[in-house]
Amino acid sequence: MRGDRIKAMNYDHPESIPIAVGLLPATWIKHREALDEIVARHPIIFGEQAPGQRDYDAVGGTYVEGEHVDAWGCVWSNIQHGCEAIVTGHAVPTRADVHTMKVPPPGSGMGHGFMWLRLADLRGFEELMVDFAEEPPELRMLIDKVFKYNMGEVRRIVEGKPSMVYFGDDLGMQHSLAISPEKWREYLKPCYAAMYGLCRAVGADVYMHTDGHIIPIIRDLINCGVRVLNPQIRANGLDRLALECKGKVCVDLDLDRQLFPFCTPDDIDAHIREAVEKLGAPEGGLWLSAECGPDVSVENIEAICCALERYRGYWTAT
Repeated sequence: MRGDRIKAMNYDHPESIPIAVGLLPATWIKHREALDEIVARHPIIFGEQAPGQRDYDAVGGTYVEGEHVDAWGCVWSNIQHGCEAIVTGHAVPTRADVHTMKVPPPGSGMGHGFMWLRLADLRGFEELMVDFAEEPPELRMLIDKVFKYNMGEVRRIVEGKPSMVYFGDDLGMQHSLAISPEKWREYLKPCYAAMYGLCRAVGADVYMHTDGHIIPIIRDLINCGVRVLNPQIRANGLDRLALECKGKVCVDLDLDRQLFPFCTPDDIDAHIREAVEKLGAPEGGLWLSAECGPDVSVENIEAICCALERYRGYWTAT
């Protein structure tokens, strides 16, 4: 399927739409053998799986219940084993702390939330909003420190001559950006452009996952060098995504996680078909992804897999 991913990204007529399904650790903990049976029935999505080899209770990192401290000193709290934690302890709670903050040692990695979310994790969301409203010198200082660290990490990544570099940073909220597009362009766009530019300079394509409403800055992200954009359908709207993305950037569409727990299999089939019809094309430009949490029933997970397999050949069927 990798060949089709590259062809779809390049609008080079893939044989089918690349598809993927992600299953959270908490989903395995809840559904166990029933989920294994689904995986075995759908090797196109999951590959060939050896039966009886999975530890359903295996959980690692911040998906483990309890508290965790990251390389920046932020405290992550997890109250549901198998799901992701959230930051509850901010390492730079005051502007004065920005002057003395220490960045992690080189090689500590970037991970999800490497730029915008890192600012919020360090300062706390409300404090960061006040910073962007008042624009004190500490705001630029904080951005510069995070950016400089990230540039070092990206340089390490591209030394390995990867064909694609994956980034994840949730830039939007449910219905808007957290700050105005103008301030995003002033303070943050240059950071993404520089980091992604390092990748493009060595011939690496840029994949960017970003949750939330990002419609106002999609063209900016393309301008920064993004080749594959992974947006949420619910926060952006299918029609608006088609208007901003179709023919301009390959979309790895994050199908509606807020729909899956509450709908019927028929609803899922219609949802995926509509996405394929509106964002897909014979030339390509579309990948499809579905993430299933523990609140999604086995029946609906099966329906997601079946619909993805059914419609992946929609634009190439004869």
